[in-house]
Amino acid sequence: QVQLVESGGGLVQAGGSLRLSCVASVRTFTNYNMHWFRQAPGKEREFVARISGLGSITKYADSVKGRFTISKDNARSTVYLQMNSLKPEDTAIYYCGANRVLTNTPDYWGQGTQVTVSS
Repeated sequence: QVQLVESGGGLVQAGGSLRLSCVASVRTFTNYNMHWFRQAPGKEREFVARISGLGSITKYADSVKGRFTISKDNARSTVYLQMNSLKPEDTAIYYCGANRVLTNTPDYWGQGTQVTVSS
């Protein structure tokens, strides 16, 4: 069973930075593609970024491109989301996801971590 635990959320002013972490309890972390999604109040969950198992391929939503960076530390079974130049519209619950086959929808999800950006 795959368990994902996010951390690093919090309250930050617009223009500030946060780094989210997600630790995966899996045997071979490089077998898993890792994703970040987010869900704002009253909105559907939306894709933010993903990274391939070996970390060689990344993809970002247009809304975060150039501001957010996804990375993996395979030795720590951890995926990160570095968020810079945060905007109030980035306020959401951020979810970590994982799958073995690289599709748009993760098979496994974490519990989420709240990010609030004040103006």
